Amino acid sequence: MQYLILIYGDEKQFAQMANSEVAKQVYAQYKQYSSALASAGVIRGGAELKPTSMATTVRVRNGKTQLTDGPFAETKEQLGGYYVIDVANLDEAVKWAARCPGAQAGSIELRPLAMMPDMPA
Repeated sequence: MQYLILIYGDEKQFAQMANSEVAKQVYAQYKQYSSALASAGVIRGGAELKPTSMATTVRVRNGKTQLTDGPFAETKEQLGGYYVIDVANLDEAVKWAARCPGAQAGSIELRPLAMMPDMPA
């Protein structure tokens, strides 16, 4: 079963430490984590996201497309990245999520992917 590992954290806090030794250590931890996922053969994808200030929210109301700069809601933690993993069950997904460096200072949301039949790849 495929799960989405959604990594939430405080992007303002991370921006303040950009290019610092702490940031380099965090990226090194993510590199190790990504390598562990790859070695286990469970990773299917993933990426770091640009800041929420670069987001655009799209809504269609009464046939008209509406665009809003930024994310759809104000929160203390922002979605900063994700991994897609393919594991046997939720217990295994939880073990991988707990190893994610983002779990130490932020939170991880696990969401199973609904695989739709006949959906083009």
